[in-house]
Order: sequence, then C-alpha cells, then structure tokens
Amino acid sequence: MSHRTNKTATPTAPDLICLAHLRWDFVFQRPQHLMTQAARTRRVYYIEPPLFGDWDDALDIRASDCGVQVVVPHVREGFSPAESQARTAVLLAGLVEQEQVQDFTLWVYTPMELPVAAQLHPALTIYDCMDELANFRFAPPELRPREQQLFKQADLVFTGGYRLWEAKRQQHPHAYPFPSSVEKGHFAQARADLPDPADQAELSRPRLGFYGVIDERFDTELLAELARRRPEWDFVLLGPVVKLEESELPRAENIHYLGMKSYAELPAYLAHWDAALLLFARNAATEFISPTKTPEYLAAGVPVVSTSIRDVVRPYGEQQLVRIADSAADFEVACAAALSERHQLAGEERQARADAYLSGLSWEQTWNEMDSLMVAARQPQQASENTIEAADD
Repeated sequence: MSHRTNKTATPTAPDLICLAHLRWDFVFQRPQHLMTQAARTRRVYYIEPPLFGDWDDALDIRASDCGVQVVVPHVREGFSPAESQARTAVLLAGLVEQEQVQDFTLWVYTPMELPVAAQLHPALTIYDCMDELANFRFAPPELRPREQQLFKQADLVFTGGYRLWEAKRQQHPHAYPFPSSVEKGHFAQARADLPDPADQAELSRPRLGFYGVIDERFDTELLAELARRRPEWDFVLLGPVVKLEESELPRAENIHYLGMKSYAELPAYLAHWDAALLLFARNAATEFISPTKTPEYLAAGVPVVSTSIRDVVRPYGEQQLVRIADSAADFEVACAAALSERHQLAGEERQARADAYLSGLSWEQTWNEMDSLMVAARQPQQASENTIEAADD
C-alpha cells in the first residue's frame, strides 16, 4: 500500500468512502464535483474500479489537488469476479484499519461494486444514482439485483435528475432528486477573451460544439445529417469515444474529433463556439439522464440546442433557456436560430434569464443540501445510541 501526503482540511465531519465506477481522472463530472465539496470538511476515499495484473493485491493511494484520496485497488488476475471482489473487500477492510476510519459514510455510485464493501460497517449508506446504468450498453445482468440489494442497505438515495427520481422513489422511501449543478465561475471564463486552443484555431466559423463522453447515448445519425445539410458549419467534438466502433462515428470534412480535454481546458474551447449542442439520441440509455453540460454551456454564455431529453426539456426548454428539437430538419432550424440570435437583443435577453436561473445553482449548494439530509438521517441513530448508553449506565 503506497503512502501519500494527506492534503485534506482538518476533518469536522464523518469520513466518507466512495465506491465509484469512473476513474477520478476521467471526464470531470458529478462524482468529482461532489467529492471535492465533501473533502472540504472530511476525509474522502474515492475507490476506483480495480486494476488486474500479475502482482500481489495492494492499494495505491494518491491525494488529488482538492484533497480527495484516490484509491486504486491492484488485484491479482486469474480469479472469478466474485473472488476478485472478495479480495478487494479485504483490501478495503485493511484501508479502514490503517487509516483509522471508524465513524464513516459509505457513498455508492454503482451497485456492481457493493460486494467490495462486505467487510465494512458504515454508519450511513448513500446511493447516489447518477444514471440508469442498467440501460447502458454492455451492462451486466447482475446490476439490477444488486441495486435491489443496495436499496435495502441504503439510508438515502440521491438521483442525478428528476426523471430518474420519478423511477427510484417507487423503490426507496427516502429518495431525493439532485439534478446536475454547475461551477459557474469556471465556465464564465468563456465569456472573457481566452486564446483559441491550437487544435481548434484553424477551424472556420460558425462552430457548433459538444463535449462529453461519446457513446451509445450520442446521436451519430443526427450529427451526420446536420453535417451533410450544413457543410458551412463546423462541428467540434471533445471527449473520449467509448463503446462505439470506429465505423459508427460519422465522418465528414466539417466534423472534427479533437479528443478528450481536461476540465480546466473546456472554457477556452467554449469561448470560441457559436452554439453548444446536446446531441443525445432518444433511447433507453438517455431516458433518465440529466446532462451536467446543460448548465455549464449556459454559464459559458453560449446558445444551446438540445434533443428532447426529459431533464433538459424540464426546466431548460420550458423556460426557453435552451432550444429543443429532435428531427434533423428541426434541429437545423433551431441551430440556425441560435446562431443568428447570438449577438442580438433576443440572445442577450435569453442569456440574462439563463443567468438568473443559474444564480440558484452551485455544486456547493447541492452538497450542502445533501449533507443536511445525511445529518438528519444520522440523528435517529445517534439518539438510539445515546439511549443505549444511558441504559448501560
């Protein structure tokens, strides 16, 4: 087990162990934002999925810039999934003992990893359900049964959007919706005169951009048709391609795949886009999503066009902060309107309304509301413990 410098602030709240399905250094999104907030007042251990190889079981621990302790299990290859998770569970039990983690919250993102917590005894268990993972391509069949197990164990269920909450509240009595929030100051940098990134600078205008994971949720057919209809528009795509074959990606002279960019780099790209797109297909994998990029695009001051994803339509479409369209013809019209409005009074009015809406959003506020629910959930337990202690006296 490697050692590292603990950069967290002096803990004032119970420790937190997060079972994650995403690498910490992957696309910076909900888990990273929330765990960054949590690390301000407590020790946070972010448990990544294991790496398998010809090595002895061990944990690699490093401190992120924000103080989150990123923990990577290294597990010897050659065992069944159940055996590998049992070995990981032993490693986590060792982590708890070594770090003297006693009163802690278990924060779960994926039910698939629940067995690795088998030897842990959290005071509180949270299921932060950010997506309907069972609907994603290549989802393991065990996921739904394990989610049912997690529902029985969890004290609270948080969901990444309202559509997801409508589904999960039927399965847990203490489910609460926490749709995507935004770090406004970070994305507002796009409104300043930032240099155009080198790999984008030579592209013509107008530019219509998308950033995020490009996977089965991405509407490849819509992008292909838009590019065909509007060869004078340049489409800029930032992000990793996951679970899609090369043959599934649309190719054209005006479609530009610039690869994955860091969270810090995004404002510079947004600063030189004329419209930002939410190019999501309408399928099982997108029924419950609440795209983090919706408020981020708006905070950057860029007009937004989206397909009719439920958590974009409500509230952003209903409040006319984002244009909504599904067919290629309608999406083209919506993009043209967004481009023409960019520097007109109507665009300024739309942006002013967007800014007013965003004034009530922040990841800090989201975390504080979650934390209040966690504190309240712990109070009955503490009251019960005090009663037992009094009886023992």
